[in-house]
Amino acid sequence: MNAIQIKNITKRYNDVTALDNVSFSFEYGKIYGFLGRNGAGKSTLINIIANRIFADEGKILIDDVPAKENMEVHEKIFCMSEVDLYDTSLKIKDHFKWINRFYDSFNIEKALQIADKFNLNITKKFKQLSKGYQSIFKLTVAMALNVPYVIFDEPVLGLDANHRELFYNMLLKDYESNERTIIIATHLIEEVANIIEEVILIDNGKVLLQESVERLLETGYCVSGVAKDIDDYCKDKNVIGYDEIGGLKLAYVVGEKSQFPQGSNLQTSNMNLQKLFVKLTEKGGN
Repeated sequence: MNAIQIKNITKRYNDVTALDNVSFSFEYGKIYGFLGRNGAGKSTLINIIANRIFADEGKILIDDVPAKENMEVHEKIFCMSEVDLYDTSLKIKDHFKWINRFYDSFNIEKALQIADKFNLNITKKFKQLSKGYQSIFKLTVAMALNVPYVIFDEPVLGLDANHRELFYNMLLKDYESNERTIIIATHLIEEVANIIEEVILIDNGKVLLQESVERLLETGYCVSGVAKDIDDYCKDKNVIGYDEIGGLKLAYVVGEKSQFPQGSNLQTSNMNLQKLFVKLTEKGGN
């Protein structure tokens, strides 16, 4: 199977269970949004996939090959991390040379082209770059590697709006010409809503949902009106949360819409991905 398969992964830190028997797959050829609040277990799982830490139970398979401490998967996956794992005293152009020696799939010419588009000064040392340009360097490396699975962990940390837009455009253009699996772990959900195809939402060490963005947005909606009317309408609905503003009440519903009673003043609107995420994780989901 062409996929990253996460099978019954559990990870504990003393008396805290960061991941609790987690199982799902990142299939080949899709762009995923891997979402979760701080402390949900998202970064822990990414680090297990990248072989930076190890699970207490379960296993990871990449194209049916066991990932743990296995050089067979070296050219299959790359994880761009928000943590700085590079020699800070080394110049960017020298980083490119070393990465080129370490990865057969690294395209150094492509890396230089990407760096030029971002105005990344490759003669500077890593530690001389701003936080934004350190992220740009790491993005450049990830995009210049021709591996089938790429994980971007908080990829736009420190980037201004122009650079974020440039990254998303370049990522989509590259994906169109070089299909692979792209996994974006981010808190900027609305920015990636039009890029990602499928959402995996993790909370308190468990997977809350895995669904296509299209399906989620089709089945999620907001109903607004006076409190009594909202309460009556929502009696048999799958409500994931409420907001109250003055005398107005808003209900966030997942499921098929039903007709309002005749003469009703209730109104519906679309629920965006950000609001869906907030309501599902507000109290640990339901």
